[in-house]
Amino acid sequence: MAVEINLKNLKIQAKEEIEKASDLKELDEIFNKYLGKKGELTLILKSLAQLPKAKRARIGSQANELKSFIQAKTIEKKSSFVKTTEDKEEWLDVTAPGKKLSIGHLHPLTLAARNVGEIFESMGFSVVEGPEIENEWYNFDALNIPKDHPARDQWDTFWLRQNEIKNEKLKIKNGRLLLRTHTSPVQVRYMEKNQPPLRIIVPGNVFRHEATDVSHEFQLYQVEGLMSGKEISVSNFKAVIGEFLQRFFRKEVKIRLRPDFFPFTEPSFDVSISCLVCSGKGCRVCKGTGWVEVAGAGMVHPNVFKNVGLNLKDWRGWAFGFGLDRLAMMKYKINDIRLFRSGDLRFLNQF
Repeated sequence: MAVEINLKNLKIQAKEEIEKASDLKELDEIFNKYLGKKGELTLILKSLAQLPKAKRARIGSQANELKSFIQAKTIEKKSSFVKTTEDKEEWLDVTAPGKKLSIGHLHPLTLAARNVGEIFESMGFSVVEGPEIENEWYNFDALNIPKDHPARDQWDTFWLRQNEIKNEKLKIKNGRLLLRTHTSPVQVRYMEKNQPPLRIIVPGNVFRHEATDVSHEFQLYQVEGLMSGKEISVSNFKAVIGEFLQRFFRKEVKIRLRPDFFPFTEPSFDVSISCLVCSGKGCRVCKGTGWVEVAGAGMVHPNVFKNVGLNLKDWRGWAFGFGLDRLAMMKYKINDIRLFRSGDLRFLNQF
């Protein structure tokens, strides 16, 4: 009878202690007090072998019920501690300063292209675009570069197989397809649908199969320009380009025009500026000359006007093709053109 009374008292005592436990450590101590190796209930269970058989079954049943009770109460109390801890972790202080988000930024070539567009638009030029996949007619023939013309050898072209072009809109009747080698084909496309006088620039990617180095890439960003009217001359070109370069670089820039040859212009000349990376002293970008060629230009060849159906007696014009990559190199003092498309965040994060 004394053992049965002791079990009842243990149940009441264990329940009160478990409910009053303030943390997991205290709860573990209470559990070990009753069910540890030397716990009070554990000792009672071990002593059952000394009791008579009839009494042993009754006391053993009550002891096992108490054991299950203590275990259940301990688990219930432990879950309440875990819930309280999770609640504390999920709590949010709305008055605390927020975490600063990492915001992307524009690529240096994009910055340069937008700057070029803004400057020319302020001078009355329209920005137009054309396809990067071209055909022989627009890329070569319409620009006075026929198949047997030696000038066509100046370009190593990425030719495309007709059966690899899935989009029906890109299939053009006039010759084989290719990745355009310059933005000049857009001159022809635009003049076919628009009558002079006109002023346009054509920004976009061009592709040439050539070796890369610090100042050459097989893919580059070019800006084509075309101005046509009744009284257009080289002096107009020098004035426009001089104004553009001064505003683009935000300083006086030395310009050098030298005679050159391009099949779609006559006369033709290259446009060079004093190297801004080395201030004209000579570096690997300007190959030690102090000058960097940034554009090819000239007066539009009569055959180009003829190919778009314009009367040669009424209209004249000039055209240019800037390498935007080289302009950006000069503007940001970058000594390797390959950095633009390297994907190196150490370089890109500077802009």
